Amino acid sequence: MVTVISLGGSIVAPAQVDVEFLKKFVNLINTFLETEPNRRFIFVVGGGGPARLYQNAYKEITAGGEGCFKDGSLCPNAADWIGIMATRLNAQLIKALMSKWCSDEVVTDPTKAEPLSGHVLVAAGWKPGFSTDYDAVLLAERFGADMVINLSNIEKVYTADPKTDPDAKPIDKISWADFRSMVGDEWTPGKNVPFDPIASRHAEKIALKVICAGGKDLDNFRKILNGEDFFGTTIY
Repeated sequence: MVTVISLGGSIVAPAQVDVEFLKKFVNLINTFLETEPNRRFIFVVGGGGPARLYQNAYKEITAGGEGCFKDGSLCPNAADWIGIMATRLNAQLIKALMSKWCSDEVVTDPTKAEPLSGHVLVAAGWKPGFSTDYDAVLLAERFGADMVINLSNIEKVYTADPKTDPDAKPIDKISWADFRSMVGDEWTPGKNVPFDPIASRHAEKIALKVICAGGKDLDNFRKILNGEDFFGTTIY
């Protein structure tokens, strides 16, 4: 049984590394692996605070531009590459914390991921044009998982941004068609949506289910893993 988890950088390192959360998270995963020897986990780790910090610095220095000039040529993917490098730093930390179970190197190209040699595989950002959510979808497809658990700082998908719209309502279940009409079809580095539009398009194509839930609520996460009722949003 392979469980693919898109582990948001916003819960791994919101501003700096959340040490207390990671201690509890690793203990929970250890408990599952020690009691369920047939279970396998794939963690795809986002960039979080480090990505935003460096992307914002880059944009400020280049006066808000999307690229930088070198030898007279434009580098349009610079902000994305900065974010990708942050995901790889965070992923390396998760691999180290899971070293008891993870013997494979951090995956940076989901299309070339080899079969797991241990119980845990850790992946990071691949290339510009999408977030690590898309990498999670590709890995779910590659390893035959029918679901991705998307853990972030968002506990549920809302009809609008609840921070700016007082009429925004939480959603328990939503179709891919309706969800994609909300988030659009384009990706920009650092885009703040519950699930990446590029990942959403491919998830719909392969009929993949995605559960969006708050990553800090580990009791709720345990319920998801156990197939129990949980607090979150299912996209299908």
